[in-house]
Amino acid sequence: MNSNGTHDKGKELEKIGLTFKKAFWDLSPAELVERAIVQGEGFLADNGSLSADTGKFTGRSPKDRFIVEDDITRDHVWWGDINIRFDAAKFDALYKKVTDYLKDKEVYVRDSYACALPEYQLNLRVITESAYQNIFANNLFLRPTAAERATWNPEWHIVAAPGFQANPNIDGTRQGNFAIINFTRKILLIGGTGYTGEIKKGIFSVLNFVLPHMRGVFPMHCSANLGDSGDTAIFFGLSGTGKTTLSADPNRGLIGDDEHGWVGDTVFNFEGGCYAKVIDLTEKKEPEIFRAIKFGALVENVRFIPGTRSVDYTNDSVTENTRAAYPIDHIHNAVIPSYGRNPKNIFMLTADAFGVLPPISKLTRGQAMFHFISGYTAKVAGTEEGVTEPQPAFSACFGAPFLPLHPTKYAEMLGHKMDESQVNVWLINTGWTGGAYGVGKRMDLPYTRAMIQAAMNGHLENVDFDTDPIFGLQMPRECPNVPSHLLNPRNTWADKEAYDNQALALAARFNKNFAKYADIASEEMKQAAPKAAVVG
Repeated sequence: MNSNGTHDKGKELEKIGLTFKKAFWDLSPAELVERAIVQGEGFLADNGSLSADTGKFTGRSPKDRFIVEDDITRDHVWWGDINIRFDAAKFDALYKKVTDYLKDKEVYVRDSYACALPEYQLNLRVITESAYQNIFANNLFLRPTAAERATWNPEWHIVAAPGFQANPNIDGTRQGNFAIINFTRKILLIGGTGYTGEIKKGIFSVLNFVLPHMRGVFPMHCSANLGDSGDTAIFFGLSGTGKTTLSADPNRGLIGDDEHGWVGDTVFNFEGGCYAKVIDLTEKKEPEIFRAIKFGALVENVRFIPGTRSVDYTNDSVTENTRAAYPIDHIHNAVIPSYGRNPKNIFMLTADAFGVLPPISKLTRGQAMFHFISGYTAKVAGTEEGVTEPQPAFSACFGAPFLPLHPTKYAEMLGHKMDESQVNVWLINTGWTGGAYGVGKRMDLPYTRAMIQAAMNGHLENVDFDTDPIFGLQMPRECPNVPSHLLNPRNTWADKEAYDNQALALAARFNKNFAKYADIASEEMKQAAPKAAVVG
């Protein structure tokens, strides 16, 4: 046995059926970068980051994400298109195929953990076929000390083999790639895809089941930051709504940018890093993220400016979903350890391309649960193939693909936490004003920042509010550093009748989406729905 205990750890892996030609344990970022470059996995950019491509898959594949049906999950998981059943015997057979595939490979093993609050720490052991995947695991999960690693006892194993392809006719998958969660064996098995987001989102799904179901923790797909006075703010929002941008405030400490838990009076980060979209990234627009991309960071599916090793963040030739993964301490004002006390404000962000929702509105308890379970934003032309005009997008609890339990469970937990903490909840529209996409214009970011700042500073506590007649939202009549006419979206439309029609149409879409939850939703949630009939 060598000095770092590798031999003993190897024996531990044999117990779960894993043997390898050679295993590299807990390599440093520098060692992993060297291995990745030598093996042709990527290139070193001039900012020091490793640039790697993830292969065929440049994003998650939700239709190929499965949960093993067993005694733990059978009666509790919200089965359907989000959580697809997988047979336990099929899992065992497929796991054996993957381990057979890996036994002649050189692999990378990393001991990590999730959850910054010690009493909820989930110990992990990550086994990856590629060095760049191991850099990702080092950056995105929390990093134990060398002394802690010497006696590490992992509760969950993650096995990621992008070079392995399943046989759907035999293995029970939909196609060659898969991400399968087994709660009995406590294994996340990933194959056929090099997209690293499957690693982090798989463990997020695990926590979304274990923490609320067994530990009483409210898990959240959100970012969180902390003010000098100790006030925590939470930001929910789907991709493109500004969640990462608005939470990365140079005047507030960053608790985390994507996944958190809330228990008692504490909000804590699940992760040890950030996985930021970098399409069109500039230092002026997002300085904290731009400066965090340095040695030790990983950038995925980007291209360089011709003749240089400078990343061209405008280049979407591989995908619009270009990403950077970096440790949270690459952010200069990161809060470490990554947790804060009860939030004073929760912001639910939406990019409404229909130009209907107010730029800021205060929500009642029922409205907060309704909009949380709705998880609304809008897609605009060019964001996806076939999208030629604004389309509503609803993702329950702002993270439907990662919810093993029914969405009403998480919405009710939000309501309980609001009661306990007396937190203010705001709906923020970072989308269009003065008309829909193509007619109006995107809300200016400085105005959105000013509205959020006013809410956090208490400047909206004593102002008058108007009530939107369709959505029932409370809209402030004034806000520091924001023109008052912008606060009521109807005022910004030249054609008021066109606004009314658009608002009714969007409200009907909200109600149509909510109908799938109505049988289980509380009466308070139902009463918070917009006043519009469901059509179509």
